Amino acid sequence: MSSLIWLQAGGCSGDTMALLCAEQPDITEFIKQTGLELLWHPSLSSKSPAAFQREIDEIAKGGRELTVLCVEGSIETGPNGTGYYDTIFGRPKSELIRALSLAAAYVVAVGTCASFGGVTAAYPNPTDATGLQFRQYNPGGLFDSGWRAKSGLPVVNISGCPAHPQTVVGVLGMLLKNRPLDLNQWNMPSEYYQTLVHQGCTRNEYHEYDAEETQFGHEGCLFFNLGCQGPLTLATCNSQLWNQRSSKTRAGVPCLGCTMPDFPRAAPLFSTEKVGEVPVILPLGVSRPNYMAYKGLAQAAAPERIANRRMKP
Repeated sequence: MSSLIWLQAGGCSGDTMALLCAEQPDITEFIKQTGLELLWHPSLSSKSPAAFQREIDEIAKGGRELTVLCVEGSIETGPNGTGYYDTIFGRPKSELIRALSLAAAYVVAVGTCASFGGVTAAYPNPTDATGLQFRQYNPGGLFDSGWRAKSGLPVVNISGCPAHPQTVVGVLGMLLKNRPLDLNQWNMPSEYYQTLVHQGCTRNEYHEYDAEETQFGHEGCLFFNLGCQGPLTLATCNSQLWNQRSSKTRAGVPCLGCTMPDFPRAAPLFSTEKVGEVPVILPLGVSRPNYMAYKGLAQAAAPERIANRRMKP
């Protein structure tokens, strides 16, 4: 029987709250379908902390197998590398995570905090928070870049703030069924992190014709002026809608880029840094010379309904 332990480190428990919204299957159906033994989850387990501590000791001594260790929240390594800013059973959680990671077949970082540091590692980072195997884009966190679990895989990063529940369930299902898992350069499963939020966005047509919104409440593109990170962000938000209903951009809110290693960006959330009329950071895969040539042509080629829409207040 496969087993799983879910630990919450430095964070807001948002990934757990999102997981409870999983559908097709929901989390209880997923556990039944996979025959998973949930050894511990701080919000879902009914056993006592003392019983959990006994299980931890048994796993550490090799008397019990652990298939998956999920960590939610960043690893707080302060003060001075001791990890005592975040403790459990009187010991640093970072120490417990290290011990359980040695026993686990797979180690999974759930959410951007556990993956890359996220909000809790943002400047000035008073608790010395880090991701499990990355500090933003930089390899190395609690574990160095060469660390591997028993399966031979590095830490699997299911990023997002919070992580999409269907992505969490999907990746865990692949691991429990021993299916091949291709990871990108940031150890994110390629199956779920190979398309941009921009793909599937209902505002795509406005983006292609450079129809730029300058205020919220309209249906034009939010990338050029209002800080949308959709063309720069790998996630399924517009191809696998939240609650099968919507996404940020469909609700008129810019994508904040929450799955990417540098989230939260050290920049204003709702404005786009530009030089003249050109964004400083262009969509992934777009060269600046090509963009400069394309921009004017796109505006000139815009259909009347798009051009008229751009003139509205």
